[in-house]
Amino acid sequence: MNEKYNVYLVSDSTGETLDRIFLSLKSQFANFEYSKKEFAFIRTEQQIDKIIKECNELDSAIILYTIVETKLAKYLSQQSEKFSVPCFGVLGNLILSFSKLLNQKAIHKPSAQHVLDEDYYRRIEAIQFTMSHDDGKKVDDIDNADVVLLGVSRTSKTPTSIYLANRGYKTVNIPLVLDQKIPENLKTNKSCIIGLVADPERLSDIRRNRVAIMKEQRIKEYTDLESIKKEVEDSKKLFKQNNWPVIDVTRRSVEETAASILKIIDIKKNK
Repeated sequence: MNEKYNVYLVSDSTGETLDRIFLSLKSQFANFEYSKKEFAFIRTEQQIDKIIKECNELDSAIILYTIVETKLAKYLSQQSEKFSVPCFGVLGNLILSFSKLLNQKAIHKPSAQHVLDEDYYRRIEAIQFTMSHDDGKKVDDIDNADVVLLGVSRTSKTPTSIYLANRGYKTVNIPLVLDQKIPENLKTNKSCIIGLVADPERLSDIRRNRVAIMKEQRIKEYTDLESIKKEVEDSKKLFKQNNWPVIDVTRRSVEETAASILKIIDIKKNK
């Protein structure tokens, strides 16, 4: 049986950055068993003392931290070493390296990435726009979108749209329904339009699970494999007719799909 580790994520801000880094890190180790505890807005030595005390009472504790204030980060490192608790600073060396490269001193300000600047308000505007244009709710002003996603049901349109919105991209997603026409203004739209497709068998499984979980009374065609095959085939024909790029999301995470979309947007901008 593998040893189970107690992972402590310690941040002087919201902890969002550290959590994402840890998710990437743990994905590299198939047999890594752990329990996780998160500490946000840690900005005093007293707070650190409490964390170290708790770690010292446990077996196999590990601390990962993002603390940009040099004195406090050093204190955490020293206390961890004193009590033999493995401790790893995620940003320290990176900030130092950038400081040398840019030939300027880092400000070491907690939550600096959350400053209410132009980029922040751009993301908020993108999120509001995207939510109001989810699932084909509003199509009369899609010219204002940065990207339009088309696809049959359960091709990850909504989660991908939300992910893109959080990156600052105004996103419209429109479902393709069998024997229903797409909005006319799509054909003349100058936004980046992208088609999403998936393996019919995979879609059938996802739809059956959704119907069971939500206890929905859906028509047979919604989960019928042959009907889904026709939906997907028709969507591919539509994308080809209009020269819209296509992404197969069958074995892609939302992040991977979004990365491909951003690459397409970049190519379109540079044409």
